[in-house]
Amino acid sequence: MDESGRVLMQGYVQVYTGDGKGKTTAALGLALRAAGAGHRVFFAQFAKGMYYSELQALERFSDLITVRQYGRRCFIRGEPGEEDRRLARTGLAEAKVEMLSGRYQLVVLDEASIAVYFGLFSIDDLLEVVEVRPTEVELVITGRRAHERLLAVADLVTEMREVKHYYQQGVAARKGIES
Repeated sequence: MDESGRVLMQGYVQVYTGDGKGKTTAALGLALRAAGAGHRVFFAQFAKGMYYSELQALERFSDLITVRQYGRRCFIRGEPGEEDRRLARTGLAEAKVEMLSGRYQLVVLDEASIAVYFGLFSIDDLLEVVEVRPTEVELVITGRRAHERLLAVADLVTEMREVKHYYQQGVAARKGIES
């Protein structure tokens, strides 16, 4: 039970990966659903530091959804720098503390898979967070190129596959739709 007397359910580990659009959006939808049920959500974004439209919307749920970004104001292009690694490692450590705090029923590690791919932190570091997850916490990990070891320990894996995308026609990210 949590402090309000609500019985907490069994949590699982979900991974949203693939080259298609919608991984973060799916995690945001789950966060919104969880908040609607009165659950508290910790939403950590790795390799992101820009202010996206979804962050403005989530501010309306600040009593239930906490969002923290652990990235610079631009997405990594080329080789990540030491600041990228420092921010990501700090973020993973903070997300682990929050996950273990008992305050949150859902923890999202958005773009953690791509953080592993870019070497911002190791797959062992990420799997340690998965291993210590309290059973009542739902853990969602998003990002392209999810490591096979992460896929092996996950309870649910969803792969977003791009079939067709208007980016290929030169359409830029649109505010409120992609950014």
